[in-house]
Parts: sequence; C-alpha cells; structure tokens
Amino acid sequence: MSSHHKIDYVEFPSTDLKASKIFFNRVFGWGFMDYGPDYASFSGEGINGGFYTSALKGSVATGSALVVIYSNNIEETAKQVQQAGGKIVKDIFSFPGGRRFHFTEPGGTEFAVWSE
Repeated sequence: MSSHHKIDYVEFPSTDLKASKIFFNRVFGWGFMDYGPDYASFSGEGINGGFYTSALKGSVATGSALVVIYSNNIEETAKQVQQAGGKIVKDIFSFPGGRRFHFTEPGGTEFAVWSE
C-alpha cells in the first residue's frame, strides 16, 4: 500500500535489460515482470521499481543517486556479484556503522551493498 509523500518506486537505466534482469535474479533473487521489450518491473524487494533500456548508465561519478542494498554477509554477496557478471568498482571499506562496497551491474548502473 502506498503512503502519502513516501518514496514509492524507483527506476534504473540499463544498457542491457536482459543482462540486468538475469544478474539481479541470480544475485539477489529478484523477480521481474516485463512490460514490452524495453521495461521490466520488480516488487517486494524493499521498494518497488523497474529497469528501462537506455544508452545511459546511473553512476555516482555523474551525480546519480546511489541505491544501497543490505547484506547479512557482505563478503559472500561481493563474491556473488562478481560471479554473476557484476564489477566491483569500490572494494569493501569501513564507515561509521558498518562496511560497504560499490558495484556496477551488467547494464552499467552503480549500486552498493552494506553490512553492519
């Protein structure tokens, strides 16, 4: 159920929509609903959203917002990201409250994973 004035949905660009869907399903268990050849949505993953085909990519270096995913085992998640075709762009580092790393998924958009 949507809540008034709360973030309800996010959309991410992907240069390879099929590869993005396979990656997020394989690493994080996300399921997708296709809406034509250039859009796929996901739900039940903390926030609902979707991926759309784009020549552009979301990157912190170019001012994009960074979406951070929680993990109970950050080392295992980093390993799964790489095995599924993701690229670690910032190795695991400590920050006040935990540790995190940044990665790009096969469609090019940057995400992060954190753990306590």
